[in-house]
Amino acid sequence: MTTATVHEATEPAEARGLARDGVRLLVHAGERVEHTVFRDLGRHLGPGDLLVVNTSATLPAAVDGYRADGSPVTVHFATRLDEETWILELRHTDGTPGPVAGVRRFEAVRFPGTRCGMALLLDPYPHEHTPQRLWKARITVPHARVETFLADRGRPISYAHVRERWPLTAYQTIFARDEGSAEMPSAGRPFTHELVVDLITRGVTVAPIVLHTGVSSQEVGEPPLREWFAVPESTAHLVRRARRVIAVGTTVTRALESAVGPDGEIAATSGWTDLMLGPDRPARVVDGVISGLHAPEATHLLLLEAVVGRAAVRRAYDAALAEDYLWHEFGDSSLLLP
Repeated sequence: MTTATVHEATEPAEARGLARDGVRLLVHAGERVEHTVFRDLGRHLGPGDLLVVNTSATLPAAVDGYRADGSPVTVHFATRLDEETWILELRHTDGTPGPVAGVRRFEAVRFPGTRCGMALLLDPYPHEHTPQRLWKARITVPHARVETFLADRGRPISYAHVRERWPLTAYQTIFARDEGSAEMPSAGRPFTHELVVDLITRGVTVAPIVLHTGVSSQEVGEPPLREWFAVPESTAHLVRRARRVIAVGTTVTRALESAVGPDGEIAATSGWTDLMLGPDRPARVVDGVISGLHAPEATHLLLLEAVVGRAAVRRAYDAALAEDYLWHEFGDSSLLLP
């Protein structure tokens, strides 16, 4: 992969004067690379193709808090384990990269403007020998549900490459139905209702899964964490009958492949997945992926390679870098076919 400069998308397409489906689309099929726009996706799909989308909705999962010494932190609500227990990450309020250091077991982080609202940090997650980046925490808030508290006090999680704060609507896809993602399943962001209608009229079928994403700020080399997913029987049935299965994002790929049994057949499944696709576990039912562009060291790339092969991913990323595609959740997109 080349070492060309990465150009980051610092704002949504709409703020750049584009419709959501006006972002660029790199299409890799066979050994051919084509540069087009996302609204032309239908030219590359057709009858018998199944497009699988993630209906998870993004939570306003970033909340201001204060440690016991009075220092401010931004609390990222990463994953819901039960009504009162969540996985959290503490980040610096000034945008300094990386998690807050020196956090201790049983430390309390208080939420300003609430009566007795706090997070009690219980244990490093997923176990005590992991770096103290994520914490299992008990949440106490003056609301019936933590999600209600987040709706009242929270904002979307964002990182340093996004220079302004954008409303939650900027972080929702048109498929969002089931609240639970800490961060947007961003591969679905360029879709518009008009584009979906165009795809359906071309004979493309659209089917749902749910996978609630955690935070994407893993350290280099850190594997993705467990995430909750559900593949309904209707979708499993369509996958078994499809000519090609195109996953809209790595979240969809992970969910579908987690529903594949030892016999290689997909079935309706729900629960927690820790599946990590890569050279030792190639994709079995997913034939292609629609994806944004992410850091070369990300485990995201291993998943893409598990679907279309390493050479295809390298060729596509080299072309995207050479043509100054925009990266990250508000950036450009790619359709990768083997």
